[in-house]
Amino acid sequence: MKFIHMHESLRQKILRKIGDGGLTVTILARQTGLAQAHVSNFLREKRRLSRNAMDLVLNALSMEAEDLLPSSARHGSMSVEEEMSAVPVVSHSSALSDPVIHPSAVLATMPLPVGAIQSLRTRKATNRSAWQRFIAVRISSEEALPMEPLILPGALVVIDRHCNSPVSYRLGRPSLCAVRHGAHLSIRYIESLDDKLVLRPINFAFPIEILQSEPGRRVQEFIAGRVVLVLNRT
Repeated sequence: MKFIHMHESLRQKILRKIGDGGLTVTILARQTGLAQAHVSNFLREKRRLSRNAMDLVLNALSMEAEDLLPSSARHGSMSVEEEMSAVPVVSHSSALSDPVIHPSAVLATMPLPVGAIQSLRTRKATNRSAWQRFIAVRISSEEALPMEPLILPGALVVIDRHCNSPVSYRLGRPSLCAVRHGAHLSIRYIESLDDKLVLRPINFAFPIEILQSEPGRRVQEFIAGRVVLVLNRT
C-alpha cells in the first residue's frame, strides 16, 4: 500500500469524525500541536501531511498505522487472485466514504471464485486511484423493495467503486449503481441528464427520482460505484 493511500484514508477518517460531531479542526490542532491552518488545508486537500505529522494525528486519534491499511493487509502479503477473491462486506457509510477499508470497518468477508471480477473494466469519472476497488454491502428489506425482484431482502451487493461514470457501462443498457441519496446509499438504474441524475426503480410502486447536482459539482459525485454482482438469499 502506498503512502498516498494511507494519507487519503486518514483524511477521510478525520472528516467522518468531524461530521459525526466527535471532533473539530481546533481540537485536532491543539491535540497534535499542528497549526490549525495546516490541519484545515490538509482536510481540504490543499496540502499533505509529513510522516511525522501523520504520526501526531494518529496518536491524537488513538489509531495505529494498521487502521489505515486495507482489510487484506491483516493476512500479510496476498497475491492479486487471493485479494480479489475476498471482498469485504462493509456498512453503507463506509461504502460511500472510506477510500480504504481498514480492518475495524469489515463486517464480514464475501468469498468469490477467482477471476469473477478481475476482468471488469474501470470507468472512473472522478479520481478513485486511492480507493479500494471492490466492496460489498447488505441490503435491508426496506432498501430492496424498489428493486425487487432483482434485489431481495438480505441480498449482498458487490460494488465496483472504480466505475463511477454516469455513462452506460454497456451501450444501450442502463447501469445498475450504488448512489449517494442524501446520507443514504440506494441501488438504482441510472442515467444522466445534463446536471441531473435519474434514478429508476424496477418496482412500479416506487417513483422515478431525480438528483440535481449543486453549482460547481458534477452528477458523478452521486455515484458510489457500479453494481457488478447481486447475491440473493435462497
